[in-house]
Order: sequence, then structure tokens, then C-alpha cells
Amino acid sequence: MSFFFRDAGPAAGHGRALCPQGSVVCIGAFDGLHLGHRALVGRAVARARALSVPAVALGFEPLPREFFARVARAAPPPRLMLPRAKAEGLWALGCDGVGLLRFDARLAAMRAEGFVQDVLVRQLAAREVWVGPAFRFGQGRAGDLALLQATGASLGFTAQQIEPVQLDGERVSSTRIRAALAAGDFAQAARLLGRPYAIAGRVVRGRQLGRTLGYPTANLRYGGKVPALRGVYATWVHGVGAKPWPSVSSFGTRPTVDGVEPLLEAHLFDFEGHLYGRRIEVEFVAHLRDEEKFPDLPALVAQMRRDEARARAILAGSGPGQATARPHADSPTPAPTTQASA
Repeated sequence: MSFFFRDAGPAAGHGRALCPQGSVVCIGAFDGLHLGHRALVGRAVARARALSVPAVALGFEPLPREFFARVARAAPPPRLMLPRAKAEGLWALGCDGVGLLRFDARLAAMRAEGFVQDVLVRQLAAREVWVGPAFRFGQGRAGDLALLQATGASLGFTAQQIEPVQLDGERVSSTRIRAALAAGDFAQAARLLGRPYAIAGRVVRGRQLGRTLGYPTANLRYGGKVPALRGVYATWVHGVGAKPWPSVSSFGTRPTVDGVEPLLEAHLFDFEGHLYGRRIEVEFVAHLRDEEKFPDLPALVAQMRRDEARARAILAGSGPGQATARPHADSPTPAPTTQASA
């Protein structure tokens, strides 16, 4: 179990008290940090400030659903957010500490009461614990709000849950966001998230095939996780210049060149320079097409030109933070030449 504190870096949790003065703890998967997660974290941070103690968010890596899918040799669920982005997002929301607990066979087998005593009490000295609706934890998912409240009464903390956050008459959830992304409805995903959907990461060196085809890309790996979307998109890239940079991005396994690992490849329009090692964020605006396998590289390049033209036309009519509700129809705009180099 590892904890990271905003101003003190990592602190390993092995039964040692990390918050001897006490803390307010919120627990959840926090995949995507949507409006429901933000409400939960906001409540915990407000209470921590009132009590003058640290606010700590507890999440799990891998997500429990990913772990159990691996055990069952089933397909893991798509991920909205990678661990580093999750931790950074939780800090940005005001958390003083973030615990990303390794969810493995040992943690899956830990009794709910043991989790409360070892993590919440011994390590975090929790004074208040906040959870979302229908929260369950511990071996066999036996732990719930009632157990937290009962054990807290004897161990010195209180436990409460926030009300569900509703949008359009339904509870905001990561499942709804995944469905919106799969449908190319980035406007709906942004409403559920409270911000545009984006993926952040450090630019890595790829095979440099795009450069030889006239379409150099800034490449982001997805940490062995299953992405929540796949295809070609109009995008904005943050972290390159003073303003977001217009781009067209492909997210997939690159079947035309026999790729295997999911890779996010962003081609920045009219960009000159190198981005290797830089941390960027790719904001998704519109779905252009699904990933497909082309018979040869000339056919792929011809389609890339059409993708670029459509993405330029879409982004010319909108700014960052203005995602579309559905895929755009083919644009007749001719593909401009590019001198990009990334």
C-alpha cells in the first residue's frame, strides 16, 4: 500500500501512522473523476478543512473490476484515467494525500474489519470517512456503510455517504461516460465529467513510421490498460504552446502496420519541433472514424489526408472545451499540406 502526499512525496504504509493528527478519508475507484467523484472529494476536503486535518483520498490500482476480470481470464473493463492522472486530479481537487492501494489477492481477501483497523484507523487515524452511494469493500464485498458506522462508533470515527449526483434523471457514473465515449458523444461525456474528456501522458519514442509518411506524431502509451475509446479523432493538445494545439489523433493498435499495444498518436498541425519526454494532454473533440486495416501504406496515407482535412474543419469552427455530440459527416474540405515535425 502506497500513499502520496502533496508536499512530502511518497510514504509507504506498513502499519505506520501517516496522519497522527487525524484525517478525513474518502474512498472510491475515482476512474474519470466525474461529477459524482468531485462531489465526494469536495465534501471530504471541506470537512478536513473544518477539522484542520489532512484530506486523504483512497483508491485502488488496479481497479477491483480489472483484478477480478484478470482472475477470471475475462476482458477487463475500459479505463477512463491512468493512475498518475488520477492522483494529480485528486490533488487538484484539494486532497492532501492520495492512497493508491495495490488491489491484489491479499487485499481482495482482507476482511472488511481488518481494512478498517489497518488502513483507516492505524495508518490514517480517520476521524471521518466519506463514501459514495452503494459503496462496498472487503472480502466478498461484505463491508458497507453500516459496517463502517458500527466499527467507527467503537474505533473513534464517523462514516457517512453523499447523495447520488444526478444528471438528466440518472446517476452520474463511469459506466455512462464509457458509453458516451463509445458512441462518440464527447459533449455528453464532458457534461458527466464536468470537463472535456482528455488523456495525459509523457511523449514516448515510437517506430517513427508517421514521420516517413509525412505525419509525425506525439505518442502516448496507455499503461497496459484498456482504453475507453478507439478510432480517429479531432483533438486539441495541451502542454505544447501557450494555447492548445489543433491536431488529429489516432487511438488503437495500428492494424495496418501490425501493431499490438494500444497507442495514442497525436499529429499536431503545422508543428515543428520535438516533444519526446514532454508531458502533454490530448483533449477529444469529435470522432472521425473507427480504426481500420488498409491494404497498403498509400491507402492509409490517403485516408490520413482526409482525416486531417476533417479535423481542421471541425477545430476551425470550435475552440478547446467545445466537444461534439455525435460524429461529424465527411467534410469536403481539401487536405492541406503540412510541415509538422514531432
